[in-house]
Amino acid sequence: MKLKKYTAIAMTLIAGNLLSGCNDFLEHDPYGTTEHWKTETDVLRSLNAFHEFTYVEGVTGRGLMWFENCSDNLVTGRPQAEAAQIKNFQMSADNGRDAKVNWGEMAKLNAKANDILRNVPTMNISDALKNKAIGQGHFYRAFAYLWLAPFYGDNGPNGGIPIITEKTLTQELDQERPASVLANYDMIIADFRKAAELLPYMSEQDPSDYGRPHKAAAWAFAARAALYASQYDSKYFDTVIELCDKVINMTGKDKRALYPDYTKLFREENNFSSEYLFSLLGNATEGPKFHGMSFQNKGWGLYNTWGYFQPTLELYKAFEKGDTRRDATILFPNNHIQFVGRDITYGVGAWRSNSESGMTFRKFMSPWEAADCIGKTVNTNGDNASNRLGTVLIRYADVLLMKAEALIWSKGEGNAEAKALLNQIRKRAGLAENSKATKEELKNERRCELAFEFQPSRHVDLVRWGDAQAAYAKPLHGVRTILNDKGEFVRTEEVEIWPARQFDPKKHHVFPIPAAEIKKSKHLKQNIGY
Repeated sequence: MKLKKYTAIAMTLIAGNLLSGCNDFLEHDPYGTTEHWKTETDVLRSLNAFHEFTYVEGVTGRGLMWFENCSDNLVTGRPQAEAAQIKNFQMSADNGRDAKVNWGEMAKLNAKANDILRNVPTMNISDALKNKAIGQGHFYRAFAYLWLAPFYGDNGPNGGIPIITEKTLTQELDQERPASVLANYDMIIADFRKAAELLPYMSEQDPSDYGRPHKAAAWAFAARAALYASQYDSKYFDTVIELCDKVINMTGKDKRALYPDYTKLFREENNFSSEYLFSLLGNATEGPKFHGMSFQNKGWGLYNTWGYFQPTLELYKAFEKGDTRRDATILFPNNHIQFVGRDITYGVGAWRSNSESGMTFRKFMSPWEAADCIGKTVNTNGDNASNRLGTVLIRYADVLLMKAEALIWSKGEGNAEAKALLNQIRKRAGLAENSKATKEELKNERRCELAFEFQPSRHVDLVRWGDAQAAYAKPLHGVRTILNDKGEFVRTEEVEIWPARQFDPKKHHVFPIPAAEIKKSKHLKQNIGY
């Protein structure tokens, strides 16, 4: 077996102690081989191989963020023709943007999970390692399908994602699509439930395993799958509530809670704070590159941040007056930020903005604050941009919002329990605890709380709520900074930065399956209209 050793992933503060761990991430034998399934070392190498997708730029850099860029929260921050085609719902199946990489990479992840589930149950290894391995196998199979299903599958006319399990014969891997994506969501929920049965609580993990799957992560992702399924069948709201309660009701060292200060939540020392559920980890040598995608293009020559995704004025205005999340999320002209040791007044003087919207995201920029950050907390190569801040995929606030949504949609607006959940979110944001628990409030709280996080997706939310067509029929706006003759800040002016778009809910609720995947399959059918 070919081995590829990556550098250690830095692990950080939990319960006030600085902890560190080292993992080897190793290449994986081809799908279906059995020669290396002999020892516990073989199993551990296969578990490490699950993490290889996190280094693929098209997966954890830009990747599916091109789809999220369709939302009313973002605009493409620099000219890019294929990115504009996606945002304008003019995408073709052979579009060259790296979102196309995700289908194949998730197929690889699913194959690795199935290898575990096929081979490990009959191995002569310890029960503890067997449970850990099988649990992670179920977790990552569900994870791979949940990564793709919301963007490519529906309840008709297109159907779901081809289902391939450990029982699928090699000669039968080219499967047809199930009639409904609900078949995928049912499988995802079942796999995450099985994973939760076998995986440890986070409190039971060795610090070197922080960042690997655990019970709470499995329950939370299962709740997300059920929430996405509920757009097709309201019975799934009960499942959302049940699974969210499993996380909410945890006690002792595993009790989850909102981190008290939102403005300090997205920092390395809080990678495993009380709000943590699951993140993708990296370091200054290798790992997810997402955090460097959005800030000022070329970073004024200090660091090569890429400037691809920029906030809209619509997102900025979605925050209520006094909401501390707004300035923690969006850097507005004349606001200050520390960047590579400089005190920058954004949009002013030498620090003028080149963003399409005149604003930029600051939410995940903490690794770039210190003067000595390059090579220490961020990659020395700006074309890589890996860093030590965990790329959050799901956190406790999302669990509260998912349960509140399920309660409001299934039991009616004004539900008392939903009010209490939303008031927790509002209190942490510095807002009055006066939730009315309406659908519109829930939608806006999701928008503000989760803005620009790698998952979940504002675009998916708008589609599943049936709001996408109306939202995308409106132009998007940004700001232009007005300076005086001395280069000092005077004011900003609102400007239109992206025209209204035509979203066809019968076609654009899903994206085209990459053309390369269609060409190499006899049975995989393209989504209608592409």
